[in-house]
Amino acid sequence: MINGPSRRALFAGTLAGLTLPAVTPAGAEASARGNLPARPNILLILADDLGWGEIGSNGQRMIRTPNLDRLAAEGVQFKAAYAGAPLCAPSRCALLTGLHAGHSTVRENPEGGPQHALTDADLTFAELLRLSGYRTACIGKWGFGPEEPGQDSHPNARGFDEFFGYIGHAHAHHYFPKYLWHNGKKVQLDGTSYAPHLFRQRAVEFINADSEDPFLLYYASNLPHSPSVIPGDAGPYEDKPWSGPNRRHAAQVARLDTDVAALVRALRDSGRAKDTLVLFTSDNGPHREKGVTPWLFDSNGPFRADKRDVYEGGIRVPMIAWSPGLRPRVERQPVAFWDVLPTFGDLAGVPLPAHLDGRSFRGLLTGEGAPKHDHLVWNRPRKAQAIRRGRWKVVRLAPNIAGAGPEGRVELYDLLDDPGEQRDLAAARPALTQELVDRLDRSIGPDPRIPYGLRTELQGGQVVVTLHNGSSVPWRRVQLGLDGQRRTRAHTVERVDPGTAIAVGFPAPSGRITARAAFEADGRSHVFRRAHTGGERPLTLRSVG
Repeated sequence: MINGPSRRALFAGTLAGLTLPAVTPAGAEASARGNLPARPNILLILADDLGWGEIGSNGQRMIRTPNLDRLAAEGVQFKAAYAGAPLCAPSRCALLTGLHAGHSTVRENPEGGPQHALTDADLTFAELLRLSGYRTACIGKWGFGPEEPGQDSHPNARGFDEFFGYIGHAHAHHYFPKYLWHNGKKVQLDGTSYAPHLFRQRAVEFINADSEDPFLLYYASNLPHSPSVIPGDAGPYEDKPWSGPNRRHAAQVARLDTDVAALVRALRDSGRAKDTLVLFTSDNGPHREKGVTPWLFDSNGPFRADKRDVYEGGIRVPMIAWSPGLRPRVERQPVAFWDVLPTFGDLAGVPLPAHLDGRSFRGLLTGEGAPKHDHLVWNRPRKAQAIRRGRWKVVRLAPNIAGAGPEGRVELYDLLDDPGEQRDLAAARPALTQELVDRLDRSIGPDPRIPYGLRTELQGGQVVVTLHNGSSVPWRRVQLGLDGQRRTRAHTVERVDPGTAIAVGFPAPSGRITARAAFEADGRSHVFRRAHTGGERPLTLRSVG
């Protein structure tokens, strides 16, 4: 059901009004093409169930996405980008933590079995960048329960200074919600405001905030996830000879495109565009829910299957990187969601955590090249798994899944000659198939990470500050202390080795407590800070239809 009055004219006007201005190749912003700013602002835009083929730069012809297409033309297009999983929660966990779903905390969606929550052991890219001085926000769909404040899986506990949106997975299906969360509090709504409007409004305010610190904004839209709900009718798609759900799905994709335009325009208007990297992607392949038929739009492009499948159509996703200093190019080296945390850490100049599955693709942004993965892994417990190594990909289906039979089924595909995965070569190449299956089995197991970062704990009249070196290199000339305590002498040690920690107690001050650690790693100086307590800023919402 569509809520609210018809806004077809407004919809069309929004499309026109938010179109991005073209970048002038000879302009000031383009003078350093091929470069990235030091410690850039980072805007990560995550679509929800947007297929690889649903944007114009990947071949879409029925739905217009002019703003995303312009970003692709001016930035780096990743043609072999992979989600963390073929469905929401495990894919987002891989994005946030740098681990594939064979190692990560969250490996399943709620409807597929018990969905684990994130824990205090999960280091996200927000925690990593906040330690080094970034202000951070998550706006939109979080997707990990439980839906309550003050718990380890809450965005505020996982590195985001500010959170505004849906905590739980199912709540994000309500486009006109009765409430949203702002940090640890519910913001009551009347059910007439379109959530993507509110998300865009708050994101623009965050971008425009008066601060000299670099920012990380994780903008996790719930567009174009089902149900296919928009304000009013389907705008320019209302008269198309398609079903109602398909018309509204097209309008959702177009709305997502204008949201991207609004955020980039805010970057330009605030003067922050030149210092910002925008990364756009989607959490998995296209959905076919509640009447939407992705084959109408060729939503998965040349790839087989869609959301929930480990074939390419379920895990190959659009990815665009844009910054005024980047040289436009197309990148075909595979990258995956678990590469995002090490890439953001690399861009921010932070020592990277050890034992991640991901690796930085910063060099692919600048054209300098980056190390290739030996293999990529996807894991849906009790259902399906896949591994890609070079041109070869194995898909393994569990017993009685997708017609596999009681023994299950293993398939082998040559993605170079058969990107649509139509010709199973397992019977013709049994040795190669078994080699990849063995590698897949070795890639699935417990979380391999070690503790990383600053922790604080009140013990009696003391604040105990603990620094964990969870990287792969020694941290030297380490100084621990509390910000603002001039009479408290910082505690100094010469070296903290990987996998070890140092803990020091300080007299507890009144008011806000911020732990500070200064050290050197790989010849560079670093400062980490972590606040023990902090208040919440009030949030004012305007009701938008």
